Amino acid sequence: MPKSRLEAFSDGVIAIIITIMVLELKVPHGTSWQDLRPLFPVFISYVISFTFIAIYWNNHHHMLHAADRVNGAILWANNHLLFWLSLVPFVTSWMGENHLASLPTAAYGVVLVMSAVAYTLLQHAILRHHGPESRLARAVGSGGKAKLSLGLYVAAVPLAFVNQWLSDAIYVGVMLIWLTPDRRIERQMHS
Repeated sequence: MPKSRLEAFSDGVIAIIITIMVLELKVPHGTSWQDLRPLFPVFISYVISFTFIAIYWNNHHHMLHAADRVNGAILWANNHLLFWLSLVPFVTSWMGENHLASLPTAAYGVVLVMSAVAYTLLQHAILRHHGPESRLARAVGSGGKAKLSLGLYVAAVPLAFVNQWLSDAIYVGVMLIWLTPDRRIERQMHS
């Protein structure tokens, strides 16, 4: 089956996720810089989450660009990914409203772990459908960056109960790892 409906649906869901996150940013009561201070954790968690969603959208776009077609397994794997991404606004708001406290920070990490797992499952479903010699298989290679990211997320979850700032630093570190677009798929598409 063609992939266009999957791409359109995914783009729509991701746009809604970002819209929900921005609607959680509340306008301060007051006009001074001091009135903005309590909103700083909320804004920082929004910036981090917006960046994560943008990274997922970018990589999802590239991965589907390398796919020629989709099947039922890919559709369900994609829905699984969208489910976990749809929880990002909730944990973002919870973490920001509670000034990056331990439990909300750990919950944020759980959603990041599950989103990474879901993305990996989607990638495997596409690879299974297209075969080991496909453009995507050549582009992805061993997936070292993805494995490192998942390991860091898993470590950050329990670390949130020891030192949530270190946990948050790991989330930002993983974000920075992925901030530079993954050019492997682009290179395969143009070779």
